[in-house]
Amino acid sequence: MGFGMHFHFHGMDEDEEYERTMPDRVLLSKLISYALKYKRRLAVCVILVVGGAVLGVVQPVLVKRAIDGYLVPSAGGQIGLSEAIGGLAWVAAAYLALTILSYFGDMGRTYLLNWIGSSLMKEIRNQMFAQLQRMSKSFYDKSEVGRLMSKVTADVETMYEVLATGLLNVLSDFVRLGMILGVMLMINVRLTLVSLLTIPMLLGVAFLFRGMARRAYRQTRRKIAGVMSRLQESISGVRVAQSFSREDRNAQEFDHANVENLQANVYAAQVMSIFFPAVEIIGSVGLMIVYYFGGLSYITGAITLGVLILFQQYVMQFFGPIQDLTQFSNSLQSAFAAAERIFSLLETPPEIEDRPDAVEIGRVEGRVDFENVTFEYVPGHPVVRNLTLHVKPGERLAIVGPTGAGKTTVVSLLMRFYDVTKGSIKVDGRDIRDIKLASLRKNMAIVLQDTILFSGTIRDNIRYGKPDASDEEVRAAARTVGADDFISRFPKGYDTEITERGGNLSVGQRQLISFARALLADPPILLLDEATSSVDPYTELLIQEALEELLKNRTSIVIAHRLSTIRNADRIIVMDHGEIVEEGAHDELLAKGGLYRELCEMQFMAGEAAQSR
Repeated sequence: MGFGMHFHFHGMDEDEEYERTMPDRVLLSKLISYALKYKRRLAVCVILVVGGAVLGVVQPVLVKRAIDGYLVPSAGGQIGLSEAIGGLAWVAAAYLALTILSYFGDMGRTYLLNWIGSSLMKEIRNQMFAQLQRMSKSFYDKSEVGRLMSKVTADVETMYEVLATGLLNVLSDFVRLGMILGVMLMINVRLTLVSLLTIPMLLGVAFLFRGMARRAYRQTRRKIAGVMSRLQESISGVRVAQSFSREDRNAQEFDHANVENLQANVYAAQVMSIFFPAVEIIGSVGLMIVYYFGGLSYITGAITLGVLILFQQYVMQFFGPIQDLTQFSNSLQSAFAAAERIFSLLETPPEIEDRPDAVEIGRVEGRVDFENVTFEYVPGHPVVRNLTLHVKPGERLAIVGPTGAGKTTVVSLLMRFYDVTKGSIKVDGRDIRDIKLASLRKNMAIVLQDTILFSGTIRDNIRYGKPDASDEEVRAAARTVGADDFISRFPKGYDTEITERGGNLSVGQRQLISFARALLADPPILLLDEATSSVDPYTELLIQEALEELLKNRTSIVIAHRLSTIRNADRIIVMDHGEIVEEGAHDELLAKGGLYRELCEMQFMAGEAAQSR
């Protein structure tokens, strides 16, 4: 026997105890503002939901009419055979018509709900993606990528499932309950009150179940997160694991996490296995009460057989909506928590954004000035201290120094990934905070040590900074940096698809493609951050030859660990603890016998040691 029960563990965040600060009414108003963009379809959907609830209540009335009017007429109401057959045919036709209407109504409601929900998810995810693209680097320094991805995927889906589908289902449940109670009270108040005796029992069991289900679900979420974490680590670190022969040990650790996940899911299943039979029992008790007291009333002539059957059908319909409503409050909190995380992201302003009076600039000459610049990632702990540096247009400046000296920070500040704590940075004499970000960054290109390539073809990646570049321009850029030879050897050439993170290319090949990408963008200011430290000597030689062409007629700031790559720089500055400690040409700095000479000797000794092995 079934009572139309619907139970789901609605998706909460990995931490169900997330404490919200945004009031429910604020969140609801924000969600309604999104939904109202589709108000016509939403109105039709509401009509279909209410109509479906009404049809579900009317059908048992037709059954009562068939029984009392034509199958078991009340005393004094005998009718002829032909009239009974005609009446039953009419009731059957009406019942069939309502069933067909209900079918098409459910079909239309399901389609519209999915259309509206999918459109909302698409719009919100697009907004979140655009927001993530705008966020400053400092935001990502403090945010875990996994949690951000969870907001864009799981949180949006949780919000949609509960608020889009759940709210309309609750509306349907209220309509159905109200109409059922109204019809039952109109027909027989005493039997209605008797029929509702089991409702407190159901509510008590549902309340107890909700607490148990919450704990069970929280455990399953935590344990599956452990499984996913182990899986992600094992896949991303498979080469290291194989090199240390850790396969068996990793398999044991994964099995341990998997067993814990199994135990959590078994506990959740136990909770469900206890609850559902309890609901079935309560439902059976409710039907027994209706059959007993209704049967007595029928025997005494107080009610008709049709009324008894009507009450029996309504009692069976009553359990589903009540359980849905008791569950919905818990699910609603899950949806509101997800919604708050979504809107908090959408409403978080980037730390680095255009000033109201920021201006567009054209192509700059390339003069760069750092004037008394101090910068702190953490307040009170400066990583750049009172830095004053002037780079002339077309000058090749190299920055060297030990790890943590602040070299990469200088480049990040110039790109305005961060804003200076004190002082100012100017390009062509204009403070970069007075220039629109897009306009500023169009004048620069950066090549990093960890080359980032994107899904698509080699041609797409080279064209990344200049989407309208012709195929010949792409090839010319690749040819200039020495990448055309190896690209042409691929069966599909420039149309070769790049796998995730460029896994089908060597480190050197990825770097050459990134060089071609920077060259094609043709920026007046070029920034190279350890751009040759990961390549082999032969590829480094290719890059050295290409650099002469790449750096021609443009300002360049080169950060390098391999000091051999910066011998031909116009000027070298040596940084230590965020300050410039030495400055000059290669030979001058060697003659000084300071930190630069020490770094060169350390590299020479490291190279000698590597060769001796």
